[in-house]
Amino acid sequence: MTTLLKKSPLLLFCVLTACMPMIHQPGLKNNTPYLTDNLYSTEDGASLPLRQWLPKTRTKAVLIALHGFNDYSNFFDSPGAYFSGQGIACFAYDQRGFGAAPKRGSWAGIQAYTDDLRGLIRLIKQRYPRQPLYLLGESMGGAVIITAMGQVSMPEVDGAILVAPALWARQTMPWYQTSLLWTLAHTFPWLTLTGDGVGVRASDNIKMLRALGRDPMVIKKTRVETIYGLTNLMDAAFNSANQLGGNTLILYGEKDEIIPKKPTYDFLQRFLSSEKERKTVAFYQQGYHMLLRDLHARIPWEDILAWINLDSNKLPSGADRRAREVLKAVKVLSKSG
Repeated sequence: MTTLLKKSPLLLFCVLTACMPMIHQPGLKNNTPYLTDNLYSTEDGASLPLRQWLPKTRTKAVLIALHGFNDYSNFFDSPGAYFSGQGIACFAYDQRGFGAAPKRGSWAGIQAYTDDLRGLIRLIKQRYPRQPLYLLGESMGGAVIITAMGQVSMPEVDGAILVAPALWARQTMPWYQTSLLWTLAHTFPWLTLTGDGVGVRASDNIKMLRALGRDPMVIKKTRVETIYGLTNLMDAAFNSANQLGGNTLILYGEKDEIIPKKPTYDFLQRFLSSEKERKTVAFYQQGYHMLLRDLHARIPWEDILAWINLDSNKLPSGADRRAREVLKAVKVLSKSG
């Protein structure tokens, strides 16, 4: 077989491309986007399930929430109910390849995810032309928002809230990890992996974690090519620290076992190198990766609400002060090292 491949470059090309990680890109953009109570129809006609939590009284602000990797829009159920009770209209949709969105388990590509977000922003702005609009992204959702905010075609928003954003870029991974990922993605891209035996804890809310384990909409087995695509997204988000401006709130749990501290601290140091007065970082000592669903989730909920209402970098919990202390210590250690 090896000899045959050497003698036939065309055959070699066919074998290699057959094992390339695939991006399941959207179709032609010939559809007029629209919203219903439970659906977001995109420019290429994809039907993305939509959830909404609307205030019973006057709407003071609007929030678009993006879920994390292998999750879906239901992640925002409890926070959405809380914020809508405070006069904030909340919307969340299943991103392509996740939940009940098309091509479940596949990766649609960075451009598709940022395009979908921009399209929804425009539709929501038409519905709420006078209310301030905020974006909230958890983990992968945060990485999508960071990447989208750096694109020139991004509509203006009033602020971005990034909860444990996925920033574990290749340049912060050990070489053997990146090598293994590349090898698997280019030889067995269809191979599925699970988190069994990894031994990481995503939250201290065990009841919630068990419910996710029983939820058929949460993906349990992930294709290697999808992990490869996520890593590409994390690379893009990590490298966008200096381009992320505007009114931004970043929340991180100090017990996060999913997104390591080192890439997070590195990103934050670069992120805070300019426009500090418009940027707030909050560290939660008892917080895990799923900050908005932890046992102490109400604390970051209240901080987010205060940040939206007051447009201030002073949070009720004091998590912003904690972040400044930690990052200052990290900076001192890095200089001495």
